[in-house]
Amino acid sequence: MTKKFYLNRRIWKRRLVGLALLVITVISIFPIATTILVSFKQQADITRKPPVIFPCDTPEQKFDIKACRWSVEGYQRVFAPKPDEGSLFGFKFTGNLLRIYIPNTLMYAFSTAFFVTLLASFSGFAFSRYHFRGHNALMAAIYAVTGVPLLTNILALYQMSITLRKNVGFFDDRMFLVFVYLGFFLPISVWIAKGFFDTIPRELEESALLAGCSTLGALFRITMPLALPGLISVFLLTFVNVWNEFIVAYLLVTKNEYKPAMFGLYDFLSQNIINLQVLAAACIIIAAPIVILFLFARKIFFKAMVEGAVKG
Repeated sequence: MTKKFYLNRRIWKRRLVGLALLVITVISIFPIATTILVSFKQQADITRKPPVIFPCDTPEQKFDIKACRWSVEGYQRVFAPKPDEGSLFGFKFTGNLLRIYIPNTLMYAFSTAFFVTLLASFSGFAFSRYHFRGHNALMAAIYAVTGVPLLTNILALYQMSITLRKNVGFFDDRMFLVFVYLGFFLPISVWIAKGFFDTIPRELEESALLAGCSTLGALFRITMPLALPGLISVFLLTFVNVWNEFIVAYLLVTKNEYKPAMFGLYDFLSQNIINLQVLAAACIIIAAPIVILFLFARKIFFKAMVEGAVKG
């Protein structure tokens, strides 16, 4: 009887957990699904009252799949395709979001993520393997810097950019922005990288040294490959944070042709405050690269997070 009671209890616990996860998933997906639906609706179906989820109603029926009024007007206005005989497909996209803003964001996010991962890997290894004078104090200082919001430094950074723009002839807004992101996202990345290096036994490096490897040889042949999932997670987190950042790039970059994708979305918002299907289409286009990136790298990312949580 007792065994049956505990078995039923475990079944109900499992069902309750599954129900809770289902509710959380639905709540999380609902805004995304709504944005996707709005991006394929016509303006009349978006503003109608009472609102409808699917624009497939008729005077006779509430839902008729043959009468659905899906539209790609929002995407057409974002892409702005125009005929071009010199292009491979006979047309080219002239929309600023695809032509200017997203390439800029790709450059900012990839450059920052690459240099953050590179520097964090060497710094994390040094803090993990070597104990020097001021080691703990320096780690505490780096950890304290991670708690400072970027917006609290925006006035100083803005003043710095003005001064450099006036006095340095080769000053470039894009390079300055990458350095700002690098300085902000590097400290927390050092801590993450150190945590992954701490999980790798030192005996493996010592065995490599006894086999004739140099210190750098052991690092690149043994330690780095084992820490690769953690370093990839650092890269992904930095890439996503830079991709989603808006206010710093908006204030520090003066030329519109250097602005990131989030500024492009802000630009669309000011121009299409009534045309919600255009805004929704722009949101989907901006979010798509991040979703695709995580779909391809999700196994490595979650493996690194789980290993870091269990071993750390």
